[in-house]
Parts: sequence; structure tokens; C-alpha cells
Amino acid sequence: MTNSAQTGQAAAGVREFKMPDVGEGLTEAEILKWYVQPGDTVTDGQVVCEVETAKAAVELPIPFNGLVHELRFDEGTTVDVGTPIITVDTGGPATGTGGGDASAAQPAMETGPAAAAEAAGEAQAAGEAAQAAAGEEAEPEGRQPVLVGYGVGASSTKRRPRKPAAGAAAETAAPAPAAERAAAPAPAPASASNGRVAAAPVAPGGPRPLAKPPVRKLAKDLGVDLSTVTPTGPDGIVTRDDVHAAAAPAPAPAPSPVAAAAAAEPLAEAAPEPAAPGARETRVPVKGVRKATAQAMVGSAFTAPHVTEFVTVDVTRTMKLIGQLKQDPDLAGVRVNPLLFVAKAFLLAIRRNPDVNASWDEEHQEIVRKHYVNLGIAAATPRGLIVPNIKDAQDKTLPELASALGELVGTAREGKTSPAAMSGGTVTITNVGVFGVDTGTPILNPGESAILAFGRIREQPWVHKGKVKPRHVTTLALSFDHRLVDGELGSKVLADTAAVLERPKRLMTWS
Repeated sequence: MTNSAQTGQAAAGVREFKMPDVGEGLTEAEILKWYVQPGDTVTDGQVVCEVETAKAAVELPIPFNGLVHELRFDEGTTVDVGTPIITVDTGGPATGTGGGDASAAQPAMETGPAAAAEAAGEAQAAGEAAQAAAGEEAEPEGRQPVLVGYGVGASSTKRRPRKPAAGAAAETAAPAPAAERAAAPAPAPASASNGRVAAAPVAPGGPRPLAKPPVRKLAKDLGVDLSTVTPTGPDGIVTRDDVHAAAAPAPAPAPSPVAAAAAAEPLAEAAPEPAAPGARETRVPVKGVRKATAQAMVGSAFTAPHVTEFVTVDVTRTMKLIGQLKQDPDLAGVRVNPLLFVAKAFLLAIRRNPDVNASWDEEHQEIVRKHYVNLGIAAATPRGLIVPNIKDAQDKTLPELASALGELVGTAREGKTSPAAMSGGTVTITNVGVFGVDTGTPILNPGESAILAFGRIREQPWVHKGKVKPRHVTTLALSFDHRLVDGELGSKVLADTAAVLERPKRLMTWS
């Protein structure tokens, strides 16, 4: 494998695939693993490698067919976005993935495993536009234009409309009489990003909406049904802006750095490489998630004034309830554990004290109060610490919250947490108790107002009903941004969380 990224033009018939921006604004990614070798045959949409960014590990599919000609970088190499990483002999003219430079070929893409396929989709759309300009009229019978990786949809034979001539365009654009204008319906709104007129949304049960793979993933992450989205892209394609608009009123959250100071579950940690015999030091490059965590923690610690408060609480009743619910046949297959009840208690405390669920807008000097709770759960993974969050956690029942926590932890264990799952968090829980730690002073996830540390639960002597008895006790610690959360508000949130865990029946009486 050679590092020939600066060799310039590829040989005739060889196409270059460049490192895409799989995380919206990232500048580099590390190649974790190659799934192909020189001489292998690849097909459009086949995953050729896995890369790690500061946000997530992502698999990259190749957007064309051919034979692998060269792997430009070894595994473990950090490569700048826009740099060719693999070349494929396609038997056609030499070209890059999207033509032109990296910025033109690969605009800011959606995150997720299918990110690289978007460049192929852009190239396909450009090719169709060129064919239309050349006067191509007929589409093959039984076919219609589709996106890369989504096959061909059947349709009736039809001709592609010609682009109107200049004279015809002017004639079409001539203003209608006043009476006709008054009777005509108002035009559909134009997309804020491209100015195109929006088409009507696809009716449920109709043809599948056209959207590129990253846009489909974005819609899935945001819980948006594509059939209800009004497309504004060319040929009725749903764009990212369309999905974000459909997800309103909650604004599309910007990807935030990973953060927090502990782990939610005892996930498998990556074993450190053994030191060489006689070595007195080992140097480990700071990159990927670890680099993002370090930058986020420094930024948070020196931007938001942290205050941490503590409370020790008797959770014996909650532990008894957990034991009972584990035997409940209606909750078969649902993981019921202390973290679930801490999360539910924290959400109830936020409902009773909603001002804590906010963020500080430094640019506009405003406090932004959130009417939804995206509950982050700090999780230790082999790649480092990540904080995925449960969207709209405030609306979930206890079984729904349990399922969401199980899915979140399982995805983190597999290393498949997407950047979208780590974006838009409002508050976080970090479970240091699974490591035998009583408590801590957690650092805020940047952009959030509060983080709750949940310590270990252990039996200890406790005064209960006037007598010293062994009781299950834990310590909670709440760190909050003192710019927008004062001591009274922070104390109420922490006290309410503890009160629910002490007497879990308050989950019903306070709801």
C-alpha cells in the first residue's frame, strides 16, 4: 500500500474515491479497516472501508463498479477530507468521485454509513441533466430515474419533457390577467436553501419518495415520515432541508462533541497494547473520539461555570420495586435496572422544574428553554467515551424508556452509534456506580445545562423509622451551568430526583 494521494490525475480508466465529510464539517478521518484489496472486484454501493471521525465510526460505500487498483493509505492513517483514498479501474475515462476538487465533489454530507453514496447520487443527477440538455427525450420502457442503491422503480412509458426554448419560457412567464391571478391558488413556498418551488408531498400508499440514502437516514433519526415531506429538490427529490423543515418546530440540532466523565454501562474496553520489553513510556496519539472528548471538556470547563451538589438517598424501596417488576410477565424481555429508575426520576424532576432544561446562547445573549428532553447517557466504548441520547425522552413510558436505554447501550457496544444519535442532547446521566464509585463531579456536555452522576448502590447502616438498619443507599451528584441554573433551581431538581428514588410511588402521584 502506498501513500500516493498527491500523485495528481489518475491513470486512464482509473477513478479516485475521495475521503468524504461524513460528519458535517469534519476535516479528517482515520482509516480503521479496509474490506477490499487491490485486484478485488467492487460494485456500486459496496462498503470498502471503515473510518473513524471525531464523532463516530462509519462504513464507506464505493459509488461505482470496477477493479480495485490501489489503496492509497494504510489502516490507522488519518486522512484529510477530500483526499483520494482508493482508486478503482472502471474501464472508463479517469475522473474523481464527483469531478472537480474535493469541495465541489463532496459537499457537507449527511452522517451515516451511506454518506459516500451521496456523491454518486450527485454525479447521477448531473449526468441526467446533461442528457436532458442534449435533447434526449425517451426513457426506457418500464423505468424511471432513481437514486443510487435503490434499484429501479416500475412506471408507465413516458417521454421526458424538453426544456422550454427561450421564447417559450418567456411566453410561459408572461403575467396572467388580473382575474386569473386572483383565482389562481397561491404558489408553493420555495426552499429556503435553493429557491426551488416545492412539490406536493407524496400521499401515503403512493410511490416511494425519492431521497438519497443519507437523507433517508436523517429522516429516520429525526422520526420524519418521508411520505409526508414536501420535496423541493430536482425531479421531486427530498433534500436535507426538507427533512429538517418537516421536523419543526424543534430545530435540527447541530452535532455536538462527545462529553461527560464516566460510563453508563460496563461496556468492553479496548485492551491497551502491551508495552515493549524494557520500555519506560508508551505514547498514544490523541485522535478520534478521545481528541473530541478532550477538546469538548476543556471548552466546557472553561466556558460554563460549574456548580456540583450532592445528596445521599435511601433507595431500598426502589430496589424492591425493581425486583418485583423483573418478575412481571408484562415486562418480559424489558431490562429493568436502577439506571432506568434514575432516568425516570430525573425526567420527572425536570418536568416539575422545567427551567433547568435549557442552554446558553452566548452570541445572542439568550437562555434557550427546551420543551423536550433529549436524555444523554454517557457510555464507555472501545473507541472512547460517547454520549448518545434518547430523543423526546419526556414522553416515554417506563417500558418505552427501558427499551430505548437497551437499544442505546446495545448500539454503543457494537460501535454503531451514529453522529445523529449523539446530537441535540439537553441533559445527561453518567453512571459511575457500575465501576464501584460512590460519586463524582461530572463536567457538562457542551451546550447542555445539567449532568447527573449516579453512584454505586450499597448496603450500609441507615436510620430508618428511628432505628439503625441496613438499607440500600446511593449518592447522586448534579453539576449545572450556573449562568442559567441558580442554586435554588439546581437543588430542587436534585432533591426531587432523590425523593422519587426514595419513594418510587411518587412516579404516579407526581406525574
